[in-house]
Amino acid sequence: MLLKTLALIPARGGSKGIPRKNIRLLAGKPLIAWSIQAALESGCVDSVVVTTEDEEIAEVSRRWGAQVPFMRPAELAADDSPGMDAVLHAMGKLPGFDAILLLQPTSPLRNSADIRAMMDFVASRQANCAVSVCPAAQSPYWMMHLGADQKLTRLIESDLITRRQELPHVYTLNGALYFARTAWLAASKTFFNQETMGFVMPPEKSLDIDTELDWRMAELMLSESP
Repeated sequence: MLLKTLALIPARGGSKGIPRKNIRLLAGKPLIAWSIQAALESGCVDSVVVTTEDEEIAEVSRRWGAQVPFMRPAELAADDSPGMDAVLHAMGKLPGFDAILLLQPTSPLRNSADIRAMMDFVASRQANCAVSVCPAAQSPYWMMHLGADQKLTRLIESDLITRRQELPHVYTLNGALYFARTAWLAASKTFFNQETMGFVMPPEKSLDIDTELDWRMAELMLSESP
């Protein structure tokens, strides 16, 4: 069964780490435009909507083809506002969808092919919820706590593994794709519980922009891509 799917892009105007980052030009386009275009070009979502409290972000989003059918209340766009509250608010404003695909604008390397692959993944497994992950750059099996006395204790108590090839495979959220059936999400109010599946993406697609260094890396990678 085909799911009527809403692609939802959350974009606050009050970014602190990189001011106004959602509409700052990255490789010639506003950051948010990369996610809007990926969703529109995927061919597997029914609507592409930006939720924002910021009029300038709304205008830029419309210019790049997204819908902004409502403005997000300011209390849902504060620094300490839970991201899920904005998602649930949007679902309340836009009933009638079977599923929601959340696309964070800080993941510009995620493209339309990745979105199609995610939707194929959830369809083949009839998943209620799935999030994108990538192989962790550093293994927690080699991580340590540093005590006040400067003594080290291992984060995970297990036999010490000295060869990288023997380390268990571990994954981390990459922030690019969050899928859930709307009825399931309305009931659980989270993308994460025992039913959540992991959709694996490669590290080169998994950059989540948070710092100026991340921005420079994304600029370089996008400028070099065909």
